[in-house]
Amino acid sequence: MGEIVLAAKVTHVPSMYLSEQPGKHHGCRTEAIAGHKEIGRRARELGADVALVFDTHWLVNSGYHINCSNHFEGIYTSNELPHFIQDMTYNYAGCPDLGELIATEANRSDIRTMAHNIKSLKLEYGTLVPMRYMHMGVPEEQALKVVSIAAWDAWHDLNESIKFGEAIRRAIKTSHHNVMVLASGSLSHRFSDNSDAMENMHRWTREFDRQMDIRVVEMWRQGHFKEFRTMLPEYAQHCYGEGGMHDTAMLLGVLGEEYDTPAEILTEPFGSSGTGQINAIFPL
Repeated sequence: MGEIVLAAKVTHVPSMYLSEQPGKHHGCRTEAIAGHKEIGRRARELGADVALVFDTHWLVNSGYHINCSNHFEGIYTSNELPHFIQDMTYNYAGCPDLGELIATEANRSDIRTMAHNIKSLKLEYGTLVPMRYMHMGVPEEQALKVVSIAAWDAWHDLNESIKFGEAIRRAIKTSHHNVMVLASGSLSHRFSDNSDAMENMHRWTREFDRQMDIRVVEMWRQGHFKEFRTMLPEYAQHCYGEGGMHDTAMLLGVLGEEYDTPAEILTEPFGSSGTGQINAIFPL
C-alpha cells in the first residue's frame, strides 16, 4: 500500500539557477536552495521513492495531464527567461505506473485526465528547478523517480483541481510507492514591469501582494486551511496567482478537507522579480 510521506509548497524561481553562476547574483537564493535540499533530505529519510510535482509552468488548455515517461534526460534553456536558465542538464527516471494509476482514479471520478509516456514530452522548469536541488549531491541509488502534472490549467475550475488532488491521494494509497508531493508555484505572482525588473529582482512588485502573502502564510502557520480554501479563488485572482494557483488547489485536495495542521516554513516568504515565494512543508 502506498503512502504520501511529505507534502510541500515550493518555489521554482529561475534566479535559483542564476544564484549558482558567477556574477553579481551569485548566492542570492542560498536560503531557497537550502530549503529544497532539506525537503529532499526529509523525503528520502521518510522512504520516498517518487517525487510528484504539480508544475505551474506546464500550460494546458483542456483536461488534466500527467507526464509519466519512463525517463527524462536533456539540456534545458528557459524560453521565458533564457538569461536566467540556460543549458541546465537533467537526468531522472520516471514512474509510468503511478501516473497511470492517478489517471485511472481521476477518470473514475469523472475528472478527464490523461497520462502520457511520450519521450518527446519534456519537463518544464517548475519541475526541473526543485528536482535539481533536491537531488544535488545525492547518490544515484537515492535518486527519486519523477512524475510531473500540469498545474497551469488555463480553463479549469479550482474546485475541480481540489477534487483532482483527492483522486491523486486515493491513487497513491493503491500504489506501492512512497511519494513526496510538491506544489511548485509562487504565492503572489505579479511580475514587475520591464522598466522595474532589475530594481525589483529581490522584491515584490506591490505592497498589497506582500501583505496578502504574509497573511496567507500566517494562516498556514496557524493551520487555518478551511478559511484559506474558501479565499483561494479571490487570492489567486487579485494577487495574480501563478497558473491560477491550481498547484495549491491540488495540494489542498491531497491534504484533505479536514486538514488543519500548522505548516512548517523552511524558507520565509521572499520577493523575486516582483513575485512572492516560499518553501513550506505541510506535516502529514
